[in-house]
Amino acid sequence: MTTTRSPPPPPPPPPRARRAVASPSEQLAAAHVHVQPTTISLQPSNKKDLSKSKKILRRVRSVFRSFSINIPPACKIPVPLHDGHVHLHGGPRMTGTLFGHRKARVNIVIQENPRCLPLLVLELAIPTGKLLQDMGLGLVRIALECEKKPAEKTKIVDEPIWTMYCNGRKSGYGVKRKATDEDLGFMQMLHGVSMGAGVLPTATDANNDQEGDLTYMRAQFERVIGSKDSETYYMTTPDGNDGPELSIFFVRV
Repeated sequence: MTTTRSPPPPPPPPPRARRAVASPSEQLAAAHVHVQPTTISLQPSNKKDLSKSKKILRRVRSVFRSFSINIPPACKIPVPLHDGHVHLHGGPRMTGTLFGHRKARVNIVIQENPRCLPLLVLELAIPTGKLLQDMGLGLVRIALECEKKPAEKTKIVDEPIWTMYCNGRKSGYGVKRKATDEDLGFMQMLHGVSMGAGVLPTATDANNDQEGDLTYMRAQFERVIGSKDSETYYMTTPDGNDGPELSIFFVRV
């Protein structure tokens, strides 16, 4: 009697490859990376060189600003500052942004408006958190001084480095630099913000943890040109009654 052996059962199908699931921390890090904009839509400034007549008019205005002017109380042009100095409005309005990690140096970007490329980028030797804290306590005056040279043709805001004084105290140096891709990315994220303050999202790493959150403050600044050796940016408040919290003076001495 012959016995027939049954064929062996077919091998089981190979297990399906499971899709790797990122941990919550990895998902959060990936989300932070994708926060950075990939396309910069900021436009070049539309400002053109001033005509000769406008330059003469500005020089006349700067001369009048050097005199004491009594203005009727009903007029809201002057803004009394904490030290009693009277600041006259009338200069062009610019967009100014203070940003940086709380424990790192503060950066100041000046734009014609939030949708334009930066006209001026400064890096100051003062922590961002310290400057914002001082501004909350009262008026902050930053004077950036450089040496006057004979037959100087460079615009004062185009000087590469200045000695910085904060409320009369020497506080290191201020440096003009070119806008980096990171700067442009931050300005792109804020292109719809005219004024305000907050925290910007960044990729998490050890350096960011040590330097603190990336904070920003944006406001309108009034630009006043006194002469080729002096230029000032006054932060303006929405109500216009409390005076600027921050004034930045460029001067050659």
